[in-house]
Amino acid sequence: MTEHNEEHVAPIDEDVTAAEEEQQEEIVEETTVEEVDPVKELEESLSEMEDKFLRAQAEIANMRNRFQKEREGLLKYRSQDLGKELLTALDNLERALDIEVSEETGESLKKGIEMVYESFIVALKNAGIEEIKALGETFDPNVHQAVQTVPLEEGQQANEVVAVLQKGYQLHDRVLRPSMVIVAQ
Repeated sequence: MTEHNEEHVAPIDEDVTAAEEEQQEEIVEETTVEEVDPVKELEESLSEMEDKFLRAQAEIANMRNRFQKEREGLLKYRSQDLGKELLTALDNLERALDIEVSEETGESLKKGIEMVYESFIVALKNAGIEEIKALGETFDPNVHQAVQTVPLEEGQQANEVVAVLQKGYQLHDRVLRPSMVIVAQ
C-alpha cells in the first residue's frame, strides 16, 4: 500500500511542482515587467519635463521680446504728451509772429519771438515731432480734419487742401493733432 500511495502521491507532487514553476515564471515575468515599467515611466516623465522646460524657455523668450517691443514703443513715443501740451504754446507764438508792428521796440520784440519760435521748432524736431504738410496736398482723413469745403477754382484739384486753419503735428508715425483744413470739392 505504501507503493500505491507513493505512486498516487507522486503525480500530485509533479502537478504541484509544475504549478509552482508556472507561478514562479509569472512572478519573474511580472518582476521583469515591473522593472521595465518604472524605466518607461521615468523616460516619459523626463520627456514631459523636457517639454515643459522647453515651453517655459519659449515663453520667457516671448516675454522678453514683448517687453523689448513695449520698451522701444515707450521710448519712441515718450514725447507724445509733452508735445501735445506744447502745441498750444507754439500756436500762440505763431499768432504773435503774425502781428504787424511798426515801432522799433515792436520789431525787436518780434525778432525775439521769432528766435524763440525757431528754437521751439528745432526742439520739437529733435523729439521727433514734425508738422504735417497740408497746403496743396490731397486731403487725407488720417492726418487732416476738414472743417469746410469750397467749390473748385481754376487750377485746383478735387479734394485738394486749399487753406490751413491750424497746423497739424505728428510724432514719428502717430498723429498728435490733425491739421484743420479747408478742402476744394
